[in-house]
Amino acid sequence: MTDDELLYVLALQHVSNIGDVGAKKLIAHCGSAQAVFKEKKHVLAKIDGIGAVRLNGLSLDTHLKVAEKELEYIKENNICCLYFESNEYPEKLKHCIDGPILMFQSGEVNLQAQRIISIVGTRKITTSGIAFCEKLIEELTPFNPLIVSGFAYGTDITAHKAAMKNGLQTIGCLAHGLNQIYPKVHKKYVAEVEKHGGFLTDFWSTSAFDRNNFLKRNRIIAGLSSATIVIESAERGGSLVTADIANSYNRDVFAVPGRTTDSLSKGCNDLIKQQKAQLLSTPLDVAYMLNWDVEQEQKVIQKQLFVELDDQETLIFNFLKTSDKQLLDTIAISCGLPIFKVAGVLLNMELKGVVRPLPGKLFELI
Repeated sequence: MTDDELLYVLALQHVSNIGDVGAKKLIAHCGSAQAVFKEKKHVLAKIDGIGAVRLNGLSLDTHLKVAEKELEYIKENNICCLYFESNEYPEKLKHCIDGPILMFQSGEVNLQAQRIISIVGTRKITTSGIAFCEKLIEELTPFNPLIVSGFAYGTDITAHKAAMKNGLQTIGCLAHGLNQIYPKVHKKYVAEVEKHGGFLTDFWSTSAFDRNNFLKRNRIIAGLSSATIVIESAERGGSLVTADIANSYNRDVFAVPGRTTDSLSKGCNDLIKQQKAQLLSTPLDVAYMLNWDVEQEQKVIQKQLFVELDDQETLIFNFLKTSDKQLLDTIAISCGLPIFKVAGVLLNMELKGVVRPLPGKLFELI
């Protein structure tokens, strides 16, 4: 995209009444952002979903001046601009009707990665929530996923740090321009994140900092990925909004269950109860449900087995490894163990994420 083309896209993005959905309709009708400003308003008003009211303020002179200043900032800071019709624009976000017409990126990140997951949750994450998040990312590392989050307190920064610790790329989606960082205490992580990925936003350097920005930002978190994972959440919160957006995009949503008496499990439990999310009990549930490479999955299991399985668990694992899914009774007979003992061992293996129960008292390796 040339600077001249970018200038008109910026100008159109700055028209508050239009929005991303309206801007895409106008560009589709006129062919370019520049052509939108040249077209007569009464013609534009006839476009489905536009109307005269939304065109109020569509003045080229007004928006071109501020766009020129933003373009200057972009060039001075070597910011990468991602236009929704370009090849560089994230593929999954292209399919979201309200995806930004233009985003700004810092750092080096492969936005065309095939395996992208978003991890969200409360800013007041518990120690068990931190442990689960870290384990989740560690055990998914062999699949080399790109980890997306919002760079906020709690779950977000936990996910970013765990991704970097395991050598994965990570993206921080910001609710403000690239000229600032919120919260300020997270400035110390900026350089490292940009080495392992980068930051994305559709807000300008001149955008006012507003709480509603975080809700708007959440559509990017949900839209970038194949699945959104909610680690912990109270009954209400931004992570539940992200989950709802992901559902509206027909993306997978996972939620980590918790005790009914825990306030920070209320949101996740409700998502599962309302069938808005799949229950996530072990990290490999994600790989299984997203149909990630089975061979890689087995490598993860082997690493886990070496550390965690006792003699009886290893015996059952080796049997199932060569015989596909099997009945509880068959497992007991073949392994020479009492049925009551096998039932208990299989439960432990299920909790460790090694086997899964199937209808009809069948069991198989994950």
